[in-house]
Amino acid sequence: MTGFGKASLQLPTKKITVEVKSLNSKGLDLNTRMPSVYREMELGLRNQIAQQLERGKIDFSLFIEVTGEETSTKVNAPIVKAYISQMRAILADADETELMKMAVRMPDALKTERDEIDENEWKEIQKVIVEALNNILNFRQAEGLSLEKEFSLRIANIRQYLSDAIALDPERIQNIKDKLQTAITELKVNVDENRFEQELIYYLEKLDVTEERVRLNNHLDYFLETIAGSEANGRKLGFITQEMGREINTLGSKSNHAGMQKLVVMMKDELEKIKEQVLNVL
Repeated sequence: MTGFGKASLQLPTKKITVEVKSLNSKGLDLNTRMPSVYREMELGLRNQIAQQLERGKIDFSLFIEVTGEETSTKVNAPIVKAYISQMRAILADADETELMKMAVRMPDALKTERDEIDENEWKEIQKVIVEALNNILNFRQAEGLSLEKEFSLRIANIRQYLSDAIALDPERIQNIKDKLQTAITELKVNVDENRFEQELIYYLEKLDVTEERVRLNNHLDYFLETIAGSEANGRKLGFITQEMGREINTLGSKSNHAGMQKLVVMMKDELEKIKEQVLNVL
């Protein structure tokens, strides 16, 4: 959801510049900065930005730079004259220029006339706003394509580590059988072989990772399917990574094998990298 868009337009007496910056956020957090004369247009502008950008911490700035001779600030002549008259009464021999300098710095010496919105000018501003929003959307799209490649790589890594871990499963099962058989032998007691086999099967079923392997593969497939969709899916991807994490954690708790546990740690590392980047997905 990070991005930046900027657009500008030169009018006969003004330069219009629009900047839009977006950072990660769970929802839409929009902050607008614009000249007070256009404040009545802010609500419609917020709706426009919300529809286009949907999520993110958005900073929208509209700058109007006067490049001609036009100005909305005027000298309040009667007030200035009154100030000069009062100061002359106090300082009769004061220089006129100095009196003027002091007078224009006094309260109400300058007045700002509120301009009315020029509909034609606002239409031109709207064009600049649309261009800036399109630029930030293009920025986001480029970032999204980069993230898609990153996600595909991380998912492929997790799948490979999972495959490597499952390849060690027969060795893990045999180690468990050998440890149990050794423990029974060291006890030097007679054991019913049928009962021992039943207990061993029950114990091994508790440590079986087939369900975790199947569910994790399903989550990996669903993640890739989701990023290939056209709708906004950032929140859904976040939920999928949570489910992936649960299966990887369960796989690690059941493994009881140094090689498998190492691969589980590597899967967790890849998953954390995915979670960090999912925050950038709209």
